[in-house]
Amino acid sequence: MSQQYPPFIWQNGAIKPWAEATVHVMAHGLHYGSSVFEGIRSYATPNGQAIFRLTEHLQRLYASAKIYDMPMPYDVPTLAQACRDVIKANGLEKAYLRPIAYRGLGGFGLSADTPTDMAIAAWHMGPYLGADVLEAGIDACVSSWQRFAPNTIPAGAKAGGNYLSGQLIAREARRLGFGEGIALASTGLLSEGAGENLFLVMNGELHTTPVSAALLNGITRNTLITLAQDAGMKVVERDIPREYLYLCDELFMCGTAAEVTPIRSVDGRQVGAGKPGPVTRRIQDLFFGLFDGRTKDTRGWLEYV
Repeated sequence: MSQQYPPFIWQNGAIKPWAEATVHVMAHGLHYGSSVFEGIRSYATPNGQAIFRLTEHLQRLYASAKIYDMPMPYDVPTLAQACRDVIKANGLEKAYLRPIAYRGLGGFGLSADTPTDMAIAAWHMGPYLGADVLEAGIDACVSSWQRFAPNTIPAGAKAGGNYLSGQLIAREARRLGFGEGIALASTGLLSEGAGENLFLVMNGELHTTPVSAALLNGITRNTLITLAQDAGMKVVERDIPREYLYLCDELFMCGTAAEVTPIRSVDGRQVGAGKPGPVTRRIQDLFFGLFDGRTKDTRGWLEYV
C-alpha cells in the first residue's frame, strides 16, 4: 500500500523537505538496528489540537536510549517543540508522530561510537489495523513466534531491533488471514500483540499481563488502567495462560497506533459474544472521551500544539 508523504520533516534540529531527510547506507542504525523511537498521536479537541502524553512519550524515548547507552543530542523541551513545529509545518489537524534517534555514520562494528542522529515525522493516520476495526473488532491468532527471554533483549526499551520480533508475528498473522498476531512469552504464558498490549475482561474485571512478560510498558496501557480505576473498575496485572484468550468474556488490544481495538475471535474461537462487549465499549468511551471532552483531563495528558 502506497504512503502519501507530507511535505516536511524535522531532522537534526531543522524542518526540511521530506525528500531531503536522508540516511547514509552505512549508518550504524541500518546495519545493527541501533535505534529507539516513539509513536505519538495528536487529536483535534474542543480546545484545539493536542498531543497525547507528549512529555511521557519523550521521556520514554530517553529511557530507551539510556538502556542502549545512546547519547541524546537534544533535550525533551527541544523535541517537544519540534513535534509541534512539524505538525504546523505540514498543516495537520491531527497527526501520528514518529520521533526516532539512531546511531548514524561514523564507525563500523557493534560497539562503534557514532553520532546520534534524530528525526521527527508527522502524518495523518487513521485506525492502524483497518477502517472499521474500532467498531467491529478483529480476528486474531496466537503466533508460532515467541517473545524474547528475560535478560536477552530488553523489552522495556522501544528500540528498532525489538520490532523484528513484531514483524514476524504480524506478518504470520496476515499470511494466515488474521487481523493481528498475539505472542507468548518464553514461559509459554501470554505476552502481548505484535505491537500492542492486551486486556482480557473476566467477570467485569480487567486483566492484563505484567511488564515481566516481555512486553513494552505501553503509555496507552497505563492510560487505560488509570481511566478504568478512576471509573471504579478493578484492574489485575498477572501472568495469564494462553487458554484464557478463549475463555474470557471480552478481549481487546491497545497502543498509540491501535488505540483501543476489540478482538472478536482468537485462533478461530469466538471471544464472548463474538463482538465488542460492554466493558470494551466503556473503555473506548473513556479513552476517546479525553479528546472530545466527555472524559475530563485531570492529569494534564493533553499537551496543546
